[in-house]
Amino acid sequence: MLTLGSLFDGLGGWQIAATRADIKPIWSSEIEKFPLAVTAKRFPDTEQLGDITKIDGSTITPVDIITMGSPCQNLSVAGNRKGLEGEQSNLFIHGIRIIREMQKATKGRYPRFVVWENVPGAFNSNKGLDFKTVLEKITEAEISMPRSGRWATVGMVRSGKCNVAWRILDAQYWGVAQRRKRIFLIADFTAIGRRADKILFESKGLQGDITPSEKKGEAVTEGAKASTYKTVTAYDMTHASDVIRPYKNNIIGTLQARMGTGGNQIPIINAHGFVRKLTPLECERLQGLPDDWTLIDDKSCSDSARYKAIGNGMAQPCADFVMKNIKKWSE
Repeated sequence: MLTLGSLFDGLGGWQIAATRADIKPIWSSEIEKFPLAVTAKRFPDTEQLGDITKIDGSTITPVDIITMGSPCQNLSVAGNRKGLEGEQSNLFIHGIRIIREMQKATKGRYPRFVVWENVPGAFNSNKGLDFKTVLEKITEAEISMPRSGRWATVGMVRSGKCNVAWRILDAQYWGVAQRRKRIFLIADFTAIGRRADKILFESKGLQGDITPSEKKGEAVTEGAKASTYKTVTAYDMTHASDVIRPYKNNIIGTLQARMGTGGNQIPIINAHGFVRKLTPLECERLQGLPDDWTLIDDKSCSDSARYKAIGNGMAQPCADFVMKNIKKWSE
């Protein structure tokens, strides 16, 4: 059985995806109190390693897959755009350090795959040089900037160490009624038959219905309840002081961590004549999470904590797609 280690684990989205793909989560790293409480309850057998800066990759249990949803606040359009030099986003370097330490300790046997997930702003951060750095750190090779000076949203590079492929997945085409674009990057370190491109670019033949839909917000993933929002009108509160505007095609904008900070940060809907904010349960569904995933019996569990953690997460159907394809192409 393939095994998983999840860095920047958050609410355990990669662990959910791994479990659904018959991949065993072994350890995780997270420091936020509330997400830690959620994953402790939902994945009690997963070892929690805590602060990534204090993890020694040579001493932890080797795993086949390491996932890295490194903090994106310094890379996103909504963030402060400091790039990899930002205090949060440069934690990516610690992830690379852990990978190298594990590779050295296992003589290159583990990890076999690395998955990096981030916001599309990573392509443009620091005039594209940050994404160049990401590729170079993962491949241990010199990577040239594209002649255009801009990174394509779909691509692949090869080195003597690994093959790397990346693409943007938008949640609204994967079974949830939310616009959420994220880069998903796969590095395949296996010695034979490196298939990073197959993992990301091929969806036929997978068990389970996780094929992208051409219809926005159409529920194509088991358990995704996007249809909940087909009978309501969703509103954009970004400029609430000026005017409340319906979202196009009733697809909610990207859920964000600041939903937990109060004010007009939580999307609102007009359901059967009543205008109200989305509930934490509805936000879970917009991310494709299991119902009440963040509803736990813990003193840290508040609506604001739930909103923040959900907004920091990723769309579950996209993670499921990646894990199921890793499982398929590793066999």
